[in-house]
Amino acid sequence: MAGQDIKRRELLRALGVAAIASHFPGFVKWAYAAAHEPEAARPDAFSPQFFSGEEFARIERLSELIIPSDETPGAREAGVAEFIDFMVAHDTEQQKPIRAGLAWLDEQSARRFSHPFLEASEAQQVSLLEPLAYKARYRAGEESGQEFFRRVKELAVMGFYSSEIGYRELDNPALRFYAESPACPHGDDPSHQHLPPPRW
Repeated sequence: MAGQDIKRRELLRALGVAAIASHFPGFVKWAYAAAHEPEAARPDAFSPQFFSGEEFARIERLSELIIPSDETPGAREAGVAEFIDFMVAHDTEQQKPIRAGLAWLDEQSARRFSHPFLEASEAQQVSLLEPLAYKARYRAGEESGQEFFRRVKELAVMGFYSSEIGYRELDNPALRFYAESPACPHGDDPSHQHLPPPRW
């Protein structure tokens, strides 16, 4: 349900912000694919920085519907919801529209199915989201929902394809260069005081 392809400019921005997120020690699942530092001990459970527990569960479900697990791991395995929480916690421009969008989604689900979004069936959840995801199915009066879904989708794609699982899904050649960052060959001279002068 990811819809449109991520643009090159957005991908470069994703790599930049993901590199910053990679230093956050609270992730349980999400890990930046390009990180070379040895992984510190991860916590047993993720504690959202911005979302309430119920909101985080809705973000997790949305990310699963955008990038499902099928023959290959999806958003849940990659910890995409953790990444989204981190990004929204550190971007005040995202906070109000995404929180309002989560409330809008629950209201729509309650009105149509007499259940909050998380208690609706998968088919019902998809029927709510498809008009938000695909331009050909847009419905008048749901512009705020469309904008909300666009924001969540962008963060989900950003989080997934900058994770190690996402890199493997893309068969990104960067994973084959080094299993880990190569050590400096001058271990006995960490300050590089005894290197030969440059040739040119």
